[in-house]
Amino acid sequence: MSGLAAVFAADGPIARHVGGFEPRAEQLAMAEAVADACADQAVLLAEAGTGTGKTFAYLVPALLAGGKIIVSTGTKTLQDQLFEKDLPLVRDALELPLRASLLKGRSNYLCLYRYEQTMDEGRLDSPVQAEQLHGLRHWASLTRSGDLGEAPVPVLEEGLRSRITSTADNCLGQECPAYADCFLMEARRRAQEADVVVVNHHLLLADWALKESGFGEVLPGADVYILDEAHQLPEVAGQFFGLSLSSRQLLELGRDTLTEYQREAGDVPALPAVVERYTRAVLEVRLALGSGARRSAWSDVAERPAIAAAVDGLQRWLGELVALLEPMAVRGRGLEAVYRRAEALRAALQGFLQPEGQEAVQWFESFSQSFILRSTPVDVAEPFRRQMARHPAAWILTSATLSVGEDFSHFSHRVGLEEPRTLRVESPFDYERNTLLYVPQGLPAPTSEAYLAAFLRETEAILGLSQGRAFILFTSHRALREAAIYFQGRLPYPLLVQGEAGQAELLARFREAGNAVLLGTASFWEGVDVRGEALSCVIIDRLPFAAPNDPVLQAKIAALEAAEVNPFMEYQLPLAVISLRQGVGRLIRDGADRGVLVIADNRILTKFYGSVFRRSLPPMPLTREREQVAQFYAGLSVVDAIGGEC
Repeated sequence: MSGLAAVFAADGPIARHVGGFEPRAEQLAMAEAVADACADQAVLLAEAGTGTGKTFAYLVPALLAGGKIIVSTGTKTLQDQLFEKDLPLVRDALELPLRASLLKGRSNYLCLYRYEQTMDEGRLDSPVQAEQLHGLRHWASLTRSGDLGEAPVPVLEEGLRSRITSTADNCLGQECPAYADCFLMEARRRAQEADVVVVNHHLLLADWALKESGFGEVLPGADVYILDEAHQLPEVAGQFFGLSLSSRQLLELGRDTLTEYQREAGDVPALPAVVERYTRAVLEVRLALGSGARRSAWSDVAERPAIAAAVDGLQRWLGELVALLEPMAVRGRGLEAVYRRAEALRAALQGFLQPEGQEAVQWFESFSQSFILRSTPVDVAEPFRRQMARHPAAWILTSATLSVGEDFSHFSHRVGLEEPRTLRVESPFDYERNTLLYVPQGLPAPTSEAYLAAFLRETEAILGLSQGRAFILFTSHRALREAAIYFQGRLPYPLLVQGEAGQAELLARFREAGNAVLLGTASFWEGVDVRGEALSCVIIDRLPFAAPNDPVLQAKIAALEAAEVNPFMEYQLPLAVISLRQGVGRLIRDGADRGVLVIADNRILTKFYGSVFRRSLPPMPLTREREQVAQFYAGLSVVDAIGGEC
């Protein structure tokens, strides 16, 4: 028996530390592939189906290999779970004297300097912010980590959070009076000294972007990099290898400029007037972009007179602010910091309006009271290649959804990998016996105006069979809103709607109710784990193709067409397949789970590309008869329920 086989054996150290642990051939196969990659400093793409136990499958061999390890996860929630639960368990089971460190982005740590400033000034936007700030007082005097995730106020208003945390723009660095006690600097110091550092993709990519710009780094080098939930990486990379400028950043600059001016100067009466006019210019850009939320290419609106005038005004008054701050910067650390920020934001605005260098798409998002200007590279493969070349190491990229029809080429091309090792292990769960795939008959085409109403009627009937206990996953917020209106008062089950509360609270209510119906969009398609009978049905309204009017998608399509590549087959379809697989993965989270997957979009059966989707799904028996869904929930076996046709 090999060393890894002994670790994962029924009487091995993992089994002794994990109640109910059972050896899984799939888990051992992945662990052995990870061990080989660590030994050879190779790149491994490892797709592990739900229930494989991939966290242990990569932690055990990586820890046994020794050396420095960086593990990056898709979300802060998974990051906390890995650091607080999984990593200590494996470390204790293997009896390894490892030092582990948890490192998050700076917005997660209390900034003592800005916190004390806010406490002294007492100027807040609402009574709620004042109450939350007061609730932090005792904790702030005792905390050793400064991690706001551990604070007694679990959800801070954004306006307050920005006043008690730092950004790369407003951090005073070694000039800060509280630098010696800085929680962020202490967390980074521990990361440099640790054997294992647990981060998230946003921090990892922010660090890479910093290295790309030549301005240093946050994370140490490592011998092994493990990127979990790796399917998220291309999208996150687009955010960090591009440019982003938000109205929040611009408005905070004005507010902080006044604060530092009053503290360190106060004798240049022109400055407050310029800040006021600059702040108005930011708000005028938001007003010019129109009411409601929108996501569109900048070229669609840039020539409109109102928007062009508002942007010209913002450029002018931001320039005026920079000119006034420049001679004042020598008066104190605070004024010097806001001057540097103002100059950086002016450069960012100029870079957005007159881009140079890499092929990128300029676009914007507007919300009810804010906006973000973005420049996103069309292709992030080259920055990925450069970063991996800079750090010769073992690279383990893993997820439940990396392949399309058992082919990894779509993902590997997006992240610039030419010939990685690949491994695909199926889920150990018995989908053929414990699940049913239902594609309803008779619904209109998903592009029809009559589709949503017919989908909601069909869904209501299915919920009667499942007795609630369902996720309904939508591909658009508009459809979700209409569904929420339709189901209100019609269902004898608790109705939970994304947006009415935070994700964690909605999931807690869902589990507690036992028969609830939850309506969700993108954030509920992945990273959500509900085990047991409380979730016995997942209903998906449409195949999750990206919105055709998305500006980044349009730019990518144009680039592929210019290269004489079919954008639908090589990009849009694989992207949709991976998204669908994530949604499907919500249904079965445990070996004892049973449930029905409903895909109401009949294109999965009628279109030529439907077979690509079907080949990428677990081996679920298919039915088109609602009566067979009823029989499934009545407790008949799948074979009985569909008349023996699997």
